[in-house]
Formats: sequence, C-alpha cells, structure tokens
Amino acid sequence: MDWIEVSLSVDGEAAEAVAELLQRYGHQGVAVEQEGIPPDLWDDGEAEAPRRLTVRAYIRADERAEAARLELETALGHLNMLYPMPTPVYKIIQESDWAEAWKAHYHPVRIGRRLLVRPPWAAAPAREGDIEIVLDPGMAFGTGTHPTTQLCLEALEDRLPPGARVLDLGCGSGILAIAAARLGAASVLALDIDPIAVEIAGANIAQNGVADTITVQQGSLDSLITSSRRFDLIVVNILAKVIIAMCDQHLGQVVRPGGLALFSGIIEDQTDDVEAALRKTGLQPTARRQQSDWVLVESVRPQP
Repeated sequence: MDWIEVSLSVDGEAAEAVAELLQRYGHQGVAVEQEGIPPDLWDDGEAEAPRRLTVRAYIRADERAEAARLELETALGHLNMLYPMPTPVYKIIQESDWAEAWKAHYHPVRIGRRLLVRPPWAAAPAREGDIEIVLDPGMAFGTGTHPTTQLCLEALEDRLPPGARVLDLGCGSGILAIAAARLGAASVLALDIDPIAVEIAGANIAQNGVADTITVQQGSLDSLITSSRRFDLIVVNILAKVIIAMCDQHLGQVVRPGGLALFSGIIEDQTDDVEAALRKTGLQPTARRQQSDWVLVESVRPQP
C-alpha cells in the first residue's frame, strides 16, 4: 500500500493547532521538523532557533484517503478563520519507501551542555562528557528537534536532582524519560495514553540501556491520582489546554511537597492561563524558559 505525505510549513504559534489536527489523520503520530537549519550545523549547536516548522503526517492511500483529505482541508479552513493557514502539500510515498521517507528530515542535534540526540542510522562525533541518546521516534512525537522538547531537555539537565523519582507524563518517543535516566534519576515512570507511543518508547528505552531505571506503561493522570504516587520531579510536554485540564484533575497532587514540575508545549500567549491553572492545583510557578514562541514553565509544590 502507498502512503500520502501531508506537510504544512507553519510558524510556532500555528504549529500546535496543526500538529493536533494532523494527529487525527496521520499513521503513528506527527513529525515536527525545524526549518532552515543545515544538517552540518546540527552537531555543533551553531544554528539559531527557527521561526518556522514543518508539520508532517502520513495517511494510508486507500479508499478512505479522499474523505480524510476533505475532512482535513475543511478543518484547516475553520482554523484559517482564526489564524492564517498554509495550503497543505501532498506527496505520494511508495510502501517500500514509507518507513524511510521521513528519516531524511531527522539529524543529530546537540541540546544544552551535554546532551546529544541522534537517530540510530546517523553517526555523530561525541565530545568528552557527552550524554548520548539514540532515538528512533517511529514517527511518534519527540525527536529532540521541536522547541518544546528541547526546552524540557535543557530544564532536565539544569534542574534534575540526583537520585530523583521522575514522572514523564505523555512520554511519546520516550526521549525525556531516557534523558532523565541518563542524567541520574533513580527511577522514571513514563506514561502515555497511546499504545503505539508506549511500544516505541519501550524500544527506545531498551536501545539506550536504561530499562532497569524506566518503567513505561499505557496510562493517564487518573491512575496516578488513585494510586497516591508522588514524584520528586514531573515533566509534562503536551499541549497547554491539556495541561490546564489536568490541573482541574488535581495534577499537583502527584508532585511531592518541595518537588519540581516542568510544563512545556505552551505558546507564549497561553503562559499566563497555564500558570493560573497551576496555582489552582497547588503548584507555584517559579521560572520560564523560552525558545521562539514556545515556553516552558518551571514550578514547585510548596512545603506545608
């Protein structure tokens, strides 16, 4: 069976909405690629943060493809009333090439001071002290190239206490859970509601030799609340509206008193609303990190 690649070139503000929309139609998730960074700059960290992103998804070229295309373009038309949307670009990918098609857009990238994220099919020269993460996202979200993921990785490198108990809520490819384990966490629970993401994350965790530290499961916030589990650090890289909804479901309770919580996937103009929701769930925002239009909020659960 052939596949249809759907791609849109968007700015950071539109990327969240477009990625969420394509998620409904794409097979095994959505890929987000930074534009304007030559491959030879990925290894040395010299590239500036991009202002445009390409969002890609792959649709089966079967009898339902035309209906999916019409639904997608109708939804984009509705979004266009709120924010200018580009015209989607379609490309036929043969079955024999589908698994490799998106790999051309995924290169090794250096993040923070020591983190080197690379796909298993691309070599990258290691430096003394590097912490290497070998990642095959399997077309699931979380390759290290999106600003929201990079902000989380930088915050983990700076803020993760040695020996911490960590929760990666909405783990995607497992990149943040793996980074936490490699940075010295004592244990990590990686949760995602998507069984495909759980499968991909499990494979990546095994690839990086941290299966003894990380438990990956299909699950949601509800299961944590009922189990009364508490964590020294949680990292949530999802969408602002999902974070706000989780705050209404007592998200703050999964952070131990004195613990740290990192929230990403937030567009700049959504930050105040997210911070207000965090305060209502018992977390105190303490700092912001920003890359282009994207923001990460650091917060703590105060000691009683």
